[in-house]
Amino acid sequence: MMKSLQRILYVGLLVVTSAVMADTIALRDDHPNVYYVKKGDTLWDISGRFLENPWQWPELWHDNPDIDNPHLIYPGDEIRLFWQDGEPRLTVNRDNVKRTKLSDGTVKLTPRVREVDRDSAIPAIPMSAIQSYLKDALVMDRDEILAAPYLIGGQDRRVVFGMGDTVYARDPEDRFADLQRRYGIYRVGEEYVDPETQEVLGYEARRIGLASVRDQEEDMTTLEVIRSSEDVRVDDRLFQQPDREVRAVLYPHAPDEKITGNIIRFFDRINSVARNDVVVINKGEREGMEPGHVLEIFQQGELVRDRQQDEMVRLPRTKAGTLVLFRVHEKVSYGLIMESTRPIYMQDIVESPEGSY
Repeated sequence: MMKSLQRILYVGLLVVTSAVMADTIALRDDHPNVYYVKKGDTLWDISGRFLENPWQWPELWHDNPDIDNPHLIYPGDEIRLFWQDGEPRLTVNRDNVKRTKLSDGTVKLTPRVREVDRDSAIPAIPMSAIQSYLKDALVMDRDEILAAPYLIGGQDRRVVFGMGDTVYARDPEDRFADLQRRYGIYRVGEEYVDPETQEVLGYEARRIGLASVRDQEEDMTTLEVIRSSEDVRVDDRLFQQPDREVRAVLYPHAPDEKITGNIIRFFDRINSVARNDVVVINKGEREGMEPGHVLEIFQQGELVRDRQQDEMVRLPRTKAGTLVLFRVHEKVSYGLIMESTRPIYMQDIVESPEGSY
C-alpha cells in the first residue's frame, strides 16, 4: 500500500513538474538555433522566434561573462540557443573579432574593440507605438485638475487659439509659486470608471499643445502657444512637462500574483483594437502593477440556451491576445497589445499568464 502511494505521489509530482516546465520553457516548434539581431528588432519579436511566450525570455537567459550587460542587445549581436543540464538556454554573443583572409587561404583573427551607444540598444517593445502616450497623456484625480492653472482668454477676445497666439492663464490657488518656463496645455476628457465597482479611477488629461511663459504678474501669466495638435480653448489646463522616456530597460515579465482586470479604454478606434494598439486597464500601482508586466487578454464566452436542459449557460472564455504595461498610475495602467488572434473589445478580461503565479 505504501509503495503504491509513493508511486502515485511520484507520478503526480512528475505531472506537476512537467506542467510547470511546459509553462516555463515553451520553445516554438520552428525555433532557430541562432538569430542575428537587426536594426528595427524588438526584444519581444526576437523572443517570439524562440519561445511560445515571448515574455519568458528572462527564464531562459544565460549570462555571458564577456558581456557587461547581456540584457542590452544591439544590432549585429548573435542570439544562440543551447542546452544546459537538459534545459534550453539563450545567450548573446558579441563578435569582437576581425577576420582577414590571407593570400595562402588562412584566416587571421584580430581582436578589436566594438563601441556601442547604449541608446542604440534594441527596445523590449516598439517605442514608436507608445511614445506619444508617455508624453501626451496624464491621469489625474478631480482635486489635481481643479487645482491646476487654466486658460481664461487670449488676444482679440477669441476663445479658440493656435500656434503663435498669446494666451493668458490664471492660478488663484498657488499663484504660480513654482513657475516653469514651459507648460503643456491639456484638455480633460475621459472619466475612467471601474466596471465592477463603479469607482471613479481618474480622469484622462490629454496634451493638445505646448506654451512658453512670456510674463507673470501675481496669479496671471502670459504665454505664447508654440505648438498645438488641435484648437486650444478657454478652460484648458496647464501642467508641468514630465520626463517619461522609456528605453530598452523596460523588460516584459509576469506579475508575482494573479491579477484580473478589464480593458476600460482604447484610443482612435470605435469598436475594437488589435496588435500595436494602446489600451487602458482598471488596475494600477495599488494592485501591484508595474511597467513591463505582461497580461493575457480573454473574452467572455457567449451566453447560450441549452435546449436539452432548458437553461442558459455560458460558453468557455477564449484567449484573444497579450499586452504589456508600459505606464502605470495609481488606479489605472496603459498597455500595448503585443499579440492578438481576434478583435479585442471594451470590457475584455486581462489576467496574469497561466502558470506564472
